[in-house]
Amino acid sequence: MDEEIKLSGLFDTHAHPTNERFNADREALLARMREGNMLCMCVGADMESSAASVALANAHEGIYAAVGVHPHDAKTFTEDDVPVLTRWLTQEPKVCALGEIGLDYYYDLSPRDVQKDVFARQLELAYALGKPVILHIRDAHGDVIDILRAHRDALPACVVHCCSASWESAKIYLSLGCMISFAGPVTFKRSLNLQEVAANVPLDRLMIETDSPYLAPEPVRGRRNDPCNVAHICRFIAALRGMDAQTLCDITRENGKRFYGIA
Repeated sequence: MDEEIKLSGLFDTHAHPTNERFNADREALLARMREGNMLCMCVGADMESSAASVALANAHEGIYAAVGVHPHDAKTFTEDDVPVLTRWLTQEPKVCALGEIGLDYYYDLSPRDVQKDVFARQLELAYALGKPVILHIRDAHGDVIDILRAHRDALPACVVHCCSASWESAKIYLSLGCMISFAGPVTFKRSLNLQEVAANVPLDRLMIETDSPYLAPEPVRGRRNDPCNVAHICRFIAALRGMDAQTLCDITRENGKRFYGIA
C-alpha cells in the first residue's frame, strides 16, 4: 500500500474527485482509497458539478456527496435550482450536506450582494431540510460571521472548510457551533496563525480534508492533490498536538461521520 494511506480509515471530508484533472486515473484513485478503508465527501460547486458528485457517490462505496452553489457561481443561481437541491438532499441517501456555499471576496467572480443573498438563501434551505452546511470563506470572515449571527436562531450545523481564520475568528465560529476543517495550507511553513488554530480547536470540532485537486500539502506541494494526501494533513496536525496520528485519524473520521450524519 502507498505510504500516504498507511493510516487506516481516513476521512477526506472535502474533495472534488469529479474534477477533470482526475479523468485519466479516477478509477485507480478510488481503488487506492478503498484499499485504505477511506471515506470521502465529494463536494459540488454549481448545479452541474453537484449532479456529478451525486452520480459518483451513488456509484462507489465510501463516497458521499454535497450539493450547492459556490459563491463564484452565485450569479448563476435561480429559484429553479431550489427544488433540484431539495430533491437531492431529501431523496438521495448519500447526499449528506449543502455546500460548498459562502462568500469569496478574493476573486469576486459574483457580485458581493448576490453572493450574500445566495448564501443566506441556501443557509435557510439547509436549516429547513435539517442538513449541515459546508462554508467556503475567503477574505470574507467579517461578513460570513455577521450572516451566521443573523441566522443564529435558525442556523444549520456548519463546517468552516479549508480554514483560513485567525484564532480570534475561529473562536467566534466555535461559539456558533461550527466545526473547523483543515486542508493543505496548515502544513505550509509560513502558516503559523493557521497552525495556532489547528493546535487549539477542541478535538470534537476538528475535521481534515484535501480540497483536492487543489492545495496539495507538504511534502507534495506543487503537485495535483488527491484525497489520499489527507494522510499528510492528519500526521502534521497530530504532531502539532503531540498525538498519535492513527488516534487523530480515528477521531476525525468519527467527527466527520457525526457531522454529515453517516451511520
